[in-house]
Amino acid sequence: MKKKIINISISVIICLLIGFLSSFATQSSVNDWYLTLSKPSFNPPNWLFAPVWTLLYIMMGVSAGIVWSKGFHHIWVKTALYHFGFQLLFNALWSIVFFGLQSPFWALLVILTLLTLIILTMKWFSVVSKTAAILLAPYLLWVGFATLLNYKIWELN
Repeated sequence: MKKKIINISISVIICLLIGFLSSFATQSSVNDWYLTLSKPSFNPPNWLFAPVWTLLYIMMGVSAGIVWSKGFHHIWVKTALYHFGFQLLFNALWSIVFFGLQSPFWALLVILTLLTLIILTMKWFSVVSKTAAILLAPYLLWVGFATLLNYKIWELN
């Protein structure tokens, strides 16, 4: 049990750290360039993104920690965590491309890849732990919504 708590704690810290680091790209544009964009009527208020992403990063970390605690020596655990790592990199890449490079089109391609990687991660997580896979469901839904939002922003601009 102690190992599981340590693995979950480390995973949560890593996820929050990735989110924090990618927020630097977001902050560079969110108060100027982003404000000038035309957005769809369903665009959430800016204040909502930080708490939602914080909660999602925590849930992602708990999910990864549960899988990791099953033993990294196991091929299914390794495969699941490799998928998780790739999707986490694409998660950060989206902020860099959308906000840092100010490119909604290229960000759309990144987020479509991210959606695919999340689905594959959930598939592999479900092999190791159904609970871990279910914990990623809100993340998948939010990124699906973000994909629609990204598409509409690209379309409107």
